[in-house]
Amino acid sequence: MITNRQLFLRHVAQTSDAPLLLEIEKAEGIYMFGPNGKRYIDLISGIGVSNVGHRHPKVLAAIENQLGKYMHLMVYGEFVQSPQVLLAQKLTETTSGKLEQVYFVNSGTEAIEGAMKVAKRSTGRSEFVSCEKAYHGSTHGALSIGGGEYFKQAYRPLLPGMNQIRYGVFEDLELISCRTAAVIIETVQGEAGVRFAGKDYFQALRERCTFTGTLLILDEIQCGFGRTGTFWAYEQTGIVPDMLVTAKGMGGGLPIGAFLAKEEVMACIKTDPFLGHLTTFGGNPVCCAASLGVLEALESDNLIHEVKHKEQLFRSLLVHPSIKSFRSQGLMMAAEMSDFLTLKKVIDLAIEHGVVTDWFLYCDNSMRIAPPLIITESEIREVCKILLSCMDEVMLEGKLQL
Repeated sequence: MITNRQLFLRHVAQTSDAPLLLEIEKAEGIYMFGPNGKRYIDLISGIGVSNVGHRHPKVLAAIENQLGKYMHLMVYGEFVQSPQVLLAQKLTETTSGKLEQVYFVNSGTEAIEGAMKVAKRSTGRSEFVSCEKAYHGSTHGALSIGGGEYFKQAYRPLLPGMNQIRYGVFEDLELISCRTAAVIIETVQGEAGVRFAGKDYFQALRERCTFTGTLLILDEIQCGFGRTGTFWAYEQTGIVPDMLVTAKGMGGGLPIGAFLAKEEVMACIKTDPFLGHLTTFGGNPVCCAASLGVLEALESDNLIHEVKHKEQLFRSLLVHPSIKSFRSQGLMMAAEMSDFLTLKKVIDLAIEHGVVTDWFLYCDNSMRIAPPLIITESEIREVCKILLSCMDEVMLEGKLQL
């Protein structure tokens, strides 16, 4: 009899020669369960998606309520749909009304593509500045501003006029000029291994963009929706962007993304040509309802307020000779080890013991730790105990081989 694993390898397009091949039958809260009932703790939230955990009751209730009304009605921007309207209003409120309009899409990379189009049209410029080791998605425009040549080289030529600066390096800000349409930057670099440039840097960046008439686009696809201890990570910098991009944790497990902008910036896609940016499924009412459920869960369960405390608990518990440094912004964390081989052994062993973690695309010697925000203190202690035990085992194996 052909197994699901065999069918997966045969018929589902593969993105690597070594997929995890974990078969999951059910997920609830911070846990995932295999067909045999084996329990796994999801320590990476499906790569930043399940901020409120798997199948949060408020998300499920919002989805079920919307399913009883309607699903897809019309392409984006034509019909007045209550879930879209309510979600757009609530998202603009999270920016204190400073970003007044929302364009809904299906994913983070689509949000980046839309933001790039709006930036070009709004400024009349075509050059972009992004950062080394940045990750903004894998569609053509997003790949063009991405930071890794390894992922780009097979798809060149990419978009022209793409310039890169070093994240957090003040002198590189001089490369932002009056020809730059926008700077697109992660408030917290994710795939670089959780790097935060600091408040002073972002204030200098804001000043440079304002001086040159350049739009500042913050990518909070991974770090938004409470992940760092404030709803948006940029709230900790003392600045306001011209545009903001989000996705991942936004939908509680359903596909949705968005870019937010000031009204005068977003207005450019209405005319010459009209329908300047289109999406069929963006703003799907069921996905928007799910996002409203996420917002309700974050607020009513006081999850964002607890992030910093849980971050400090992780930092106090995850202390081991294998960990060379520990970087964190809320529950977006990276435990750096000596090399990829050591880390991979720990990760593989952790999965065997029921803890799913990962590494970063541009920092493959650091363990990705980004659990659902609903994780409890006792669950943090449990998962840290397992990880430390795995590190002990890998360290002992290395000593025995010597």
